[in-house]
Amino acid sequence: MFDNQYIQQRIQKADQLREMGINPYQNRVVKECTNAAFLEKYGYLKEREEKEEPGESCTVVGRIKFLRLMGKAAFAKIEDETGLLQIYFSRDDLGDEWFKTVKKMVEVGDIVAATGYPFVTRTGELTMHVKELQLVTKAITPLPEKFHGLQDKELRYRRRYLDMIMNPEVKKTFLMRSRIVSLIRRFFEEHGFLEVETPMMHPIPGGANARPFITHHNALGVDRYLRIAPELYLKRLIVGGFEAVFEINRNFRNEGMDATHNPEFTMIEFYWAYHRYEDLMELTERLFDYLFEHLGLPRKLPYGDLTIDFSTPFRRIAYRDALTTIGGVPDAILEDTEAMTRYLKEREVEVDEGLSKGQLWGELFDAFVEEKLIDPTFVTHFPIEISPLARRNDDDPSIADRFELFIAGKEIANGFSELNDPLDQYERFKAQAALKESDDEAMHMDEDYVEALGYGMPPTAGEGIGIDRLVMLLTNEHSIRDVILFPAMRPLKPQSDNENETTEEEDKQ
Repeated sequence: MFDNQYIQQRIQKADQLREMGINPYQNRVVKECTNAAFLEKYGYLKEREEKEEPGESCTVVGRIKFLRLMGKAAFAKIEDETGLLQIYFSRDDLGDEWFKTVKKMVEVGDIVAATGYPFVTRTGELTMHVKELQLVTKAITPLPEKFHGLQDKELRYRRRYLDMIMNPEVKKTFLMRSRIVSLIRRFFEEHGFLEVETPMMHPIPGGANARPFITHHNALGVDRYLRIAPELYLKRLIVGGFEAVFEINRNFRNEGMDATHNPEFTMIEFYWAYHRYEDLMELTERLFDYLFEHLGLPRKLPYGDLTIDFSTPFRRIAYRDALTTIGGVPDAILEDTEAMTRYLKEREVEVDEGLSKGQLWGELFDAFVEEKLIDPTFVTHFPIEISPLARRNDDDPSIADRFELFIAGKEIANGFSELNDPLDQYERFKAQAALKESDDEAMHMDEDYVEALGYGMPPTAGEGIGIDRLVMLLTNEHSIRDVILFPAMRPLKPQSDNENETTEEEDKQ
């Protein structure tokens, strides 16, 4: 692992430092200010005739990203979480012996603590004039050389820590993600929702149509399923007396990976007693208003070649109308399963035989409508056959009181008035269980949940929003792996340790 010649040279330098009585992995270091704080505090010097403040002093800590050694002095740029800061140090300031040691032992990639005062260089750059320099952490693995950086996408995902070092914009994406999650949590708390935690390991997978991951509980001697959704547990809490709950956490689905799917992903699910799905659509619009206001984002955002208008209220359209007006599907065939099957096959859409009307509507929607929904659009009145947990519409029992929110051609949220009739729920679970032999993603029978409904769940509306996809939209990222710190990756074949590395001389250019 550490047999690369350049790594060995750095290990030797770390050993030499120890022999000199210098610990290359210090623990006692005080960071008095960030790089950004230093630049902000002393920015006024650029406007003054006097270009330095030798009476001022503070300590910054960061990783060396650039190092230019001269005869009796050196310039370096160090980076912390807030950005880059240029520092200057010389033999006169550090002393002859320590300056020689620094020139020999300190390299790009090392973490240092610098104490000094601000000044402005002849080129107009605010810089720290270092009076004291301490090596905090010796990096034994060289960073990739600066001209090519770390461009390989696969390597960036596998070594996210290195990706963050070499590509500062990556950190900005994840800082934005953290802010978005924090704001979502605050929004629901301000609206009277209680944050809860429900099990990650389920005796029965439920709450969505998906293939689960299976693990084994040794102490109990039973298999458990990593949750595909928290829905059924959150609704048990509504039965128990909580009237507004939410959970932000991971779901796990043992399915394929692509630009919008990762085996583990983050969602918020929330349930609101004595409300309907129409109330959820209005709440979702208020959530977007809240996010855009607090993030300071314009209502029209670029997303690749698209421009998405997030102005509220969002467009609303019924499922059947979307098929005909957006998808161009003839209205005359929507009651004829044979005609719909033929229509799909004529357009080279693979479809199983024997699907119900509602299932065929779903195939038509996926093929001809979804990718055309660019600006935020609520699609309502889903077929009941593809909505096993949603409440039937009072006027038309063939449709559900359900919506999905689509943005940039992708589903972002799913919500509905919840089914709280235990007998109806039991029959729907039975119908889903009957499909298990031909459909791995069909729902299981969950008798405990049906029993909970038997005690009476108040009229409730519930919704789930995909956090990862939402972050993608707001940061103009087009792969889910760019908004997940450590995405799932295929096993990597052994490779040499010096891949994407360079010589020590190149490091100092």
